[in-house]
Amino acid sequence: MTSPTSPPARLVSAASNVAAKVLRGGVADLRPVPRVLIDQGPNRSVYRLTGTGGGRAPSGPPVLLVPPLAAPALCFDLRRGCSLAEHLVEGGRRTYLVDYGNVAFSDRRLGIEHWIEEVLPRAIRKVSADSGGQGVHVVAWCLGGIFSLLTTADQPKLPVESITTIASPFDFTAIPLVAPFRPLVEFTGGHLLTPFYRALGGAPSYLVSKVFRATGFNKEITKPLAILRNLDDRDFLAQIEAVDHFMDNMIAYPGRTFGQLYHRFFRANDLAEGSVDLGGRVISLSGVKVPTLVIAGENDTIAPRRAVERLVGLLDNAPQVRFEVAPGGHLGVLTGRRARGTTWRYVDSFLDAQLTSS
Repeated sequence: MTSPTSPPARLVSAASNVAAKVLRGGVADLRPVPRVLIDQGPNRSVYRLTGTGGGRAPSGPPVLLVPPLAAPALCFDLRRGCSLAEHLVEGGRRTYLVDYGNVAFSDRRLGIEHWIEEVLPRAIRKVSADSGGQGVHVVAWCLGGIFSLLTTADQPKLPVESITTIASPFDFTAIPLVAPFRPLVEFTGGHLLTPFYRALGGAPSYLVSKVFRATGFNKEITKPLAILRNLDDRDFLAQIEAVDHFMDNMIAYPGRTFGQLYHRFFRANDLAEGSVDLGGRVISLSGVKVPTLVIAGENDTIAPRRAVERLVGLLDNAPQVRFEVAPGGHLGVLTGRRARGTTWRYVDSFLDAQLTSS
């Protein structure tokens, strides 16, 4: 019998993958997990994920997936076989997803308050009601984690049972990528980017995509060679296709929200001290009183471990704070090929522990 790693077998696999890319447009299965729309409003579509029928029937408390701004909600459903949403649904969990949709120039006046006072609270309440009034377990990525924590701190009566943050930075001085720009920002009195985002109404989607790609510049440069070396590895090729699809669907930041992120998070580094000032209204993370899981990526340049781990020391009133590190960069720690055996297991273990303690 020919070994799957033997040269002839690898050649056959490579030929099959090339044919799939040429004739069918690719090897990745980008079909989204089946879903049903249960609620809709400004910048908010809430879905109940129904799965493919191959896993266990959903039961137990609901899990709400919360994406960041600018990134499409498909971050949780990157491709079949490498989708956190699919994993949760097939594992028998009641799984929901909030999608912000596209951000238009007309949304330029929306600030952080819109997301933490309107969008997320309404989504959380709807998910709770749809699941029979149960408490909601929030799983959020990047800025979605920051907004979820601020929402819970600001509105403690929301039916939130726990929060999981993945790659959510809370100390922006610990991000090497932005360190070189700080002197220039301070020299200009913080107005380095202000004229641009005001004129454009925010950060356009094409610019967000280019910046995100630039954070993995080395991988972008070496990608053609990596593809050639792995032409026989369908899973590797599918992941690259899925990430490219994700990058091509980036969304814009609203102008006012971008300005707040720039001035409050980046310049003032408010979050590192555990609170944020939104127009004279201060929200403190000490208001978070639910168990929290914090996950950082080993190779994350956008939200390095130190920037993420800072959160652990800020949740003074959370009954439990668990910190984990998993392999991968900013997107990889959430939905990379190794996330299946690391990040997702941490999430499962944490969610199961909440069921046991309730």
